[in-house]
Amino acid sequence: MSQTSLWQTNPQNNDFAEICNALYERELFLLANIEVTTLLSVQGRLKSLSYYIKRAASLMTKVHEQGDSPLTLDIQNATWSVKQASKIPLVGQAELDVFQWYLALLSKSNAVLLGLVVPVLRNEHIILDCIDKVDIENKRLRTNVSGWFSLLDSPKPVSNVGNTLQLLKPNKKVMMSACAGHGWQNGTRISPVIPNLRELLLSCAINWQDFHKVLK
Repeated sequence: MSQTSLWQTNPQNNDFAEICNALYERELFLLANIEVTTLLSVQGRLKSLSYYIKRAASLMTKVHEQGDSPLTLDIQNATWSVKQASKIPLVGQAELDVFQWYLALLSKSNAVLLGLVVPVLRNEHIILDCIDKVDIENKRLRTNVSGWFSLLDSPKPVSNVGNTLQLLKPNKKVMMSACAGHGWQNGTRISPVIPNLRELLLSCAINWQDFHKVLK
């Protein structure tokens, strides 16, 4: 059996290749349509694109094969899918409950929170983010994309470039919605938005058995 035929008959390799193709197509389309600030910035993204696409494809395939995710993997589109709820799943997301969930982790160790995948509500769409800095003294934490969130302030959402951002606590419905790109408008379901490459990578680090930890 030749190396080529071995590749073609291995289902896992085929899945990896299809996901890579879908990701390349999507990312190149995005790059072709962004407003270029400098040539160097585009070159930098292109240089790292291969690494992140291969890593995402590898992790998505592995998570799917090992049954580490309750979501269905759409190989051809390189996305996760699950049935969308008629309403945005915000039961149990009162700000006091959210604060207490994160403060309980903060009381153990700030190291527990670093790198943790968390959901953030952006208008009526839930995105995946991760904690990259913790301020124990002031009881606040910073996520990689959405910025700082205080765990002590009055219940007022953070405003960021026209978007209303609200930190949520992870649970199965919220995280599945974020991974599948579900969105709503004025309380009504709209077509899912495909999560970006960064979010797909984060989706593979979710510990579905214990949201207090990152999947190893």
